[in-house]
Amino acid sequence: MLKFLRRYLTHVQNSVLEGDVTEGDIEEIRTRVDEMLNPGESTIIYRVSSEKMVERTVFGDDPAADDQFL
Repeated sequence: MLKFLRRYLTHVQNSVLEGDVTEGDIEEIRTRVDEMLNPGESTIIYRVSSEKMVERTVFGDDPAADDQFL
């Protein structure tokens, strides 16, 4: 699952990923995640429509910083 989601999102912490995706990408993610889940597993997608509605504070090194990825 992580390998698939890294195609679209940035791995931030343990099972947390974040990023900007298109409507087409989110539909592909929803479909594939639903297919990959085993019984008893779940995935939560938080959709934020505006940066004005989210405050993101990072303490320490920001794992989403581009310079940390090859």
